[in-house]
Amino acid sequence: MEVSRSSLMLYRDCLRLVRHIAPGNSPKALALTQQVQLTFRANKAITDKAEVEVAKAAAVRALANYMLYEGGQKDSKMKQAMERQVSDEFSKEGGK
Repeated sequence: MEVSRSSLMLYRDCLRLVRHIAPGNSPKALALTQQVQLTFRANKAITDKAEVEVAKAAAVRALANYMLYEGGQKDSKMKQAMERQVSDEFSKEGGK
């Protein structure tokens, strides 16, 4: 089942996530808010439906990745698996 989100809904979801990550007017909150605003403004002129869907998919992916990361920090087995994945990728790249 596919859930379609409007661009405005995704924008609001991203801003809510920023408020969750960094509440208040901290430098982190301001930087994240500015990043969300700049990203959405940069894509404002996109009219091609395929490009709009790609941009929306990127926003959904970013939200999902953050939620997965946060969930993983609360579950010890998932946190260990995520740390192994990162260390495996780091070793594959030759320790760059």
